[in-house]
Amino acid sequence: MSLSKPIIAVTMGDPAGVGPELCLHLLANREIEGICEVVIFGDLGVLRAAAEKTGLPMPQADRLRDCGAISMEDFQYGCVSAKTGRAGYTYVEESIQSALSGEIDGVATNPLNKEALHQAGVPYPGHTEMFADQTGTAGFCMLQYSDAVTCSFVTCHVGYHEVPKRITTERIFEVIELTREALLRIRNREPKLVVLGLNPHAGENGLFGEREEERFILPAVEQAKQLGRNLEGPIPPDTAFIESRRATSDAFICMYHDQGHIPLKALAFDTAVNTTLGLPFPRTSVDHGTALDIAWQGRANPSSLFEAVKLNVLLCARK
Repeated sequence: MSLSKPIIAVTMGDPAGVGPELCLHLLANREIEGICEVVIFGDLGVLRAAAEKTGLPMPQADRLRDCGAISMEDFQYGCVSAKTGRAGYTYVEESIQSALSGEIDGVATNPLNKEALHQAGVPYPGHTEMFADQTGTAGFCMLQYSDAVTCSFVTCHVGYHEVPKRITTERIFEVIELTREALLRIRNREPKLVVLGLNPHAGENGLFGEREEERFILPAVEQAKQLGRNLEGPIPPDTAFIESRRATSDAFICMYHDQGHIPLKALAFDTAVNTTLGLPFPRTSVDHGTALDIAWQGRANPSSLFEAVKLNVLLCARK
């Protein structure tokens, strides 16, 4: 890590989406400039074209790592294509290598389009898996952080029929520990964690499901309690996120994607930050998609990217 302000790589995301204009907003933000050095991993020609189209300030070339991945003649903004999927993936690859080499301190990512990635033949369902694989990280999980609600996930980008097969005591305990460590760094105190059940009413003592709560979730909770962790569960998912419980809890351990993403999007759509835990360097991201319907119109809200960079700086300082 640098001796002064941390250097944060910010990937441009899918060029056809809102990522380019969000990068322009970020480069013009004085608060961000005061806490870190931002280097955009993208294409200068794309950023310049986005600035001209949206009326946002033109980027300075010295604040960009020009990856030469795509030109304006190769794509149409607002449209899914293999070329933009490949370009977005290239930005991520180069940022990971720079972080592993120690050239930069942390990485914040703009959104990629999963359909474009698939068309480009990229073998990952999302950022989380890219970062874990390319850093050789075995124990990792996704954490979505906001002041309103924070969730981490035992499973994430898998179909619902796969979830019960992937819930093991070992995996749940791993996510509990990763979440606790991250919240300790962010909040400088022992966090209160809440572990959700998989089934309605947390299984209702075996009435629903295949007793996943008793077989896998409760043993992981008891194992963590034996280490002195402050947590409870498994609790019914439908009452987990009521206001009184959110006020007394630091994070919720969720069994699958929508169990946590639905309350997050409802309560903190513009400010939530996606974080990959377990990596050798901080990685944060916006908590929204490429928004192709409003791309390159200057309408995208940059708040989530600002928060992602701020949290990355905090994690860099507390490594």
